[in-house]
Amino acid sequence: MKNVLKIFRYLLVAIICAICLIPFYILLILSLNTPQRIFYQGNMFVPDFYFRNYVDAWNKSHIDIAILNSAVITIVALAIILIFGTMAAYTIARFKYKFNQFVFWLFLSCMMIPGIINTVPLYSLMIKLNAINTLWGMGVVCATIALPSAVFIFTGFIKSLPREIEEAAIIDGCSWFTAFWKITFPLLKPSVAAVIILNGFGIWNNYAQAVFFLQDSKKHNIPQALSVYFQQFAGAHWNLMAATAVIAVIPVIIAFLLFQKSLMRGLTDGALKG
Repeated sequence: MKNVLKIFRYLLVAIICAICLIPFYILLILSLNTPQRIFYQGNMFVPDFYFRNYVDAWNKSHIDIAILNSAVITIVALAIILIFGTMAAYTIARFKYKFNQFVFWLFLSCMMIPGIINTVPLYSLMIKLNAINTLWGMGVVCATIALPSAVFIFTGFIKSLPREIEEAAIIDGCSWFTAFWKITFPLLKPSVAAVIILNGFGIWNNYAQAVFFLQDSKKHNIPQALSVYFQQFAGAHWNLMAATAVIAVIPVIIAFLLFQKSLMRGLTDGALKG
């Protein structure tokens, strides 16, 4: 019976992996086919290895500008999230005031609100700040939407850290603020990695807010650039469209491979001990 359950478990994992990976494999096959070939012609699982598609896609789609824009937006948003998210979480985790607990539950409530609902008030605010069609404005918008989940993760992780290490620093003359930045913050690396991955992917691939706040084509991020590029071809050049999509996915894959161990540690430590 145990062997049957073990086989079933491995089979289930294999099916789930196949469901997740097959679309990416098809995308890769399409990106390596010649322009004249239709996907279902010949052996559909063996590409033509036509790497010229990537050169043409890079030159025609202007994906390089979109990658740079997405990188700036993501860096600005993550910087805001890490600075203000860690400080808010530290205050909530270490100072047991009713107001702090109220703020924590307020953050949890905000996590249940779809980001698109916040778009209208944020758009009105960004107009007054002259932040429409600016990368920093888009970064602020993304940070505002992602901040509640970051505070939730940071709070759980900080609660798992022994309070004595900070109290020892305070006895030696440090303030709570200094103890946080010099002692507690360096210990938050696993949770920081988790927040960077979880929120960074969403910010990098943000489209719902980008269509409102980045209307200038020179400020488009990757999802917008892909959308415009796909609309231009309207299915006429599947190979170039697939190659552009693969180029856009590569930075995300690299980031995940670099931070995956820290991601799992940051999530499990905060969940088990918080």
